[in-house]
Amino acid sequence: MTSVLHHSRRRFLTLAGTALAAFQLQSRATAQGFKAPSKLPAITPGTATTLGPIKQVSAGEISIGYAEAGPADGPVVILLHGWPYDIHSFADVAPALAASGHRVIIPHLRGYGTTRLLSPTALRSGQPVAVAADIVALMDALGIRSATLAGYDWGARTANIIAALWPERCKAMVSVSGYLIGSQQAGRKPLPPAAELQWWYQFYFATERGRDGYDNNRRDFARLIWQTASPKWAFDDATFARSAAAFDNPDHVDIVVHNYRWRLGLVQGEARYDELEAKLATFPDIAVPTITMEGDANGAPHPPPAAYAKKFTGRYEHRLITGGIGHNLPQEAPQAFAQAVIDVMAGA
Repeated sequence: MTSVLHHSRRRFLTLAGTALAAFQLQSRATAQGFKAPSKLPAITPGTATTLGPIKQVSAGEISIGYAEAGPADGPVVILLHGWPYDIHSFADVAPALAASGHRVIIPHLRGYGTTRLLSPTALRSGQPVAVAADIVALMDALGIRSATLAGYDWGARTANIIAALWPERCKAMVSVSGYLIGSQQAGRKPLPPAAELQWWYQFYFATERGRDGYDNNRRDFARLIWQTASPKWAFDDATFARSAAAFDNPDHVDIVVHNYRWRLGLVQGEARYDELEAKLATFPDIAVPTITMEGDANGAPHPPPAAYAKKFTGRYEHRLITGGIGHNLPQEAPQAFAQAVIDVMAGA
């Protein structure tokens, strides 16, 4: 799930009104830069039920399963899903972007669908920078030098990390819930009790009982998260089942549990990423053109926009999507998400 901006999360509930006002002024000042010449045709959520055949490519230490749509020579958009969801979060978004002339790549993150680590002895790491490195490796394997990255939850964090560490690979970005880069050191600091309560599953995963409970109840667990993170989203059984199949990946539980234990500093990451983690621990600014988004009914932990607005130093805009939109914004509000991608690319 989305993490808060760790080094400032103690202040989230007490942000001054002046900071919010400053953010609103900044948003108004930059919004005009992200108005595309035309709007996408209307998208009805839930219309698309498939993303077509899944392709497979070896990328670094991993074999990545991904869906693809649109012309091969179109400007590239990579759509990145979160936990516990999968590529079907973009079932309505991808066709709309493809129809507008974009090459759309939708990869299963490590631990989902047909994505597999190639070595049976490799650490089943959920370290966020490792997930981001997978996507850079995917771009290399597909001959993609630069792309617009758009995602939510783990996917937004992955996009943030790539934009911060490899800005030449990220042309522009759409990030649901804003700036999600964290560090182990910051993650060790306790939160107020009410905030800690929102992270109950993180503490559950810290125990072997929690790991076994997740392994034995993957679908029930995911359904509970969907319901609490998007309390007004009336998804049906077929919609849930399409995504839940991705959790049968044999590495899924190990990678998810490692991710949340790593955030608390309970397990080690991979030494080869230490230098990159040191850079991320400084909470670097992101300079690529960015639109951040938030649903008005997001039940998952997330920071307020005023807490992260200044982290985006390039062309920037924040959009609040109303109408009971929860955590899985691209699937609940595909029109708004797809339009944000079109707009940020036009302004890049």
